[in-house]
Amino acid sequence: MKAYAVTMFCEPVEEIDVADPVPKGTEVVVDVTRCGLCHSDLHLQDGTYDLGDGKILSLADRGIKPPVIMGHETLGRLSAKGPEAPIGDDQIGKTFLVYPWLGCGECEMCLSDRTNMCAKPSSVGVHRPGGYAQKCLVPHPKYLVDVTGIDPTLASTYACSGLTAYSALKKLDMDKEKGWLLILGLGGVGMSGLVIAKALGFRNIAVADIDEGKRKLAEEHGASLVLDPRDAGALEKLAAVGGIGGAVDFVGARPTAEFGIAALKRGGSYVIVGLYGGSMSLSLPLLVLRAINLRSSYVGNLVELRELIDLVKAGKVAPMPVETVPVAKVNEAIGRLRAGKVSGRLVLAQG
Repeated sequence: MKAYAVTMFCEPVEEIDVADPVPKGTEVVVDVTRCGLCHSDLHLQDGTYDLGDGKILSLADRGIKPPVIMGHETLGRLSAKGPEAPIGDDQIGKTFLVYPWLGCGECEMCLSDRTNMCAKPSSVGVHRPGGYAQKCLVPHPKYLVDVTGIDPTLASTYACSGLTAYSALKKLDMDKEKGWLLILGLGGVGMSGLVIAKALGFRNIAVADIDEGKRKLAEEHGASLVLDPRDAGALEKLAAVGGIGGAVDFVGARPTAEFGIAALKRGGSYVIVGLYGGSMSLSLPLLVLRAINLRSSYVGNLVELRELIDLVKAGKVAPMPVETVPVAKVNEAIGRLRAGKVSGRLVLAQG
């Protein structure tokens, strides 16, 4: 089959030919029709994460080595199943979304459906071949999520963009009716965060982004307040509404972290999601005196993905902007994402 892979870090993705996957045991095969493009794919292409202070996290040192067939927002038609796969023959040909955040399958986390927290990850499109290919091998049909009735291009984005935002928002303990939520960064995941926050009942949502076009997009999708975090009066505007009860940082850079933490009212919570990179210093006494909570959120678990899809099917989550790109133009799409020239999400389409 045809696939597109990182064959060398820091180089363009290349088209390669690999053998068609043949399912064994409980495995199933999905013929890929859509695959979302994620900012994490840029880190995989680069082979590093920026830890700040001149430190780099090497993916090769963590066992992730080329060739890497990326793509963790994978959607497609079930085409084959192993002899022990617990799924009926009548499901062949049906479209499913693949839950990608897999683990070892044996530890406490994996056995409690929290595979995203496994210490030995085996994620689709990272540690095992993903959706930048014509076919994708999945270890068990329990990782297939029925997305019947949802636009396939939009549905693919829920495996990471949507799930990551949903899981992060669920970690906030705040008054959704009266309190203020701050979303930092309106890239693909941040855009998902905005529409999902509204579905979850957050009434007052502020969005901070340095891009004027994305601030306008936030207003069009229901943000109560938009601002440029670089403006001298930005923090004062947030203080004027009573301060921020919960901030979710979908960028994960020093400037966004510092802004988000500074915007919190006493007892507020900051959740970092983005992996842009960097480091920062904190005053430890002020963490206590302000009684603020700092935590992270990494993608989401299978139960959360199913909860999110139920919300979407119920019509509670407004669609975010998505654009399909032929998979053969994957490098062009990656270039647009790297340059910040995307509103919403880009999704690769097969055929």
